[in-house]
Amino acid sequence: MERPICLTCGVQYAGPRADCPICEDERQYVGWNGQRWTTLEELRADHRGRVAEEGPGVIGIGTEPSTAIGQRALLLRAPSGNVLWDMVTHIDDDLIRQVHDLGGISAIAVSHPHFYGSMIEWAHAFDAPVYIHEADRRWVARPDDAVVFWSGDTREIADGLTLINAGVHFDGGQVLHWRDARAVFSGDILQVVNDRDWVSFMYSYPNLIPERPRTVRRALRLLEPYDFDRVYGAWWKKIVYTDGKEAVRRSAERYLAFALDDGAPGDE
Repeated sequence: MERPICLTCGVQYAGPRADCPICEDERQYVGWNGQRWTTLEELRADHRGRVAEEGPGVIGIGTEPSTAIGQRALLLRAPSGNVLWDMVTHIDDDLIRQVHDLGGISAIAVSHPHFYGSMIEWAHAFDAPVYIHEADRRWVARPDDAVVFWSGDTREIADGLTLINAGVHFDGGQVLHWRDARAVFSGDILQVVNDRDWVSFMYSYPNLIPERPRTVRRALRLLEPYDFDRVYGAWWKKIVYTDGKEAVRRSAERYLAFALDDGAPGDE
């Protein structure tokens, strides 16, 4: 069965449909030419996987040319088993072989619905569970037994690998802390910005809707117990390389100052 994939967000659905609820939500948008679809079979004709190192023990997995939002996934080569963080739409036999050569995948976790891509195809290819926060259950476009819904603020999925429900961007928006690498993997729940010394927080990126201050404060509180130097964002080389915890703290303070008009930089 050729399952439809939304061209705008890159999410694969279980079966044919007229709409993409993820794109019709105010955080995303329907493509300017209307709702359009593709399939993995069509993508495989002119796309290929890209595999490249993104950091110590961290391998980026993307697509050339890029699809949909253009994010890349990250393969964390942890001693307890590789974890695939976030997701892409493309998957083919060559990409599966390359990932198997790197040790395969023991678990998958995806930050939020815009990055669900072909997560069930990846789960089946590697016989791996996909961890999604319960608050985002309704956005799962292809329900499957591989999906593990969790609730609460944190969930350890392997030794030293902890999901944190930061709740930015989506109620179930999650980041992943890797203790041994002293790193947080943030997707665009914490958006690493272009100067790569800061992050930011948005309810909608394409529609420029800022995140609620109380949500940003909650995310900061949940991250406080965790130490980390690096913050890996959602796109190639979008990485805070040093002093990541301080970068998140000062970024939240700057954001809140502007959002609340409370002593924003430059005020006298």
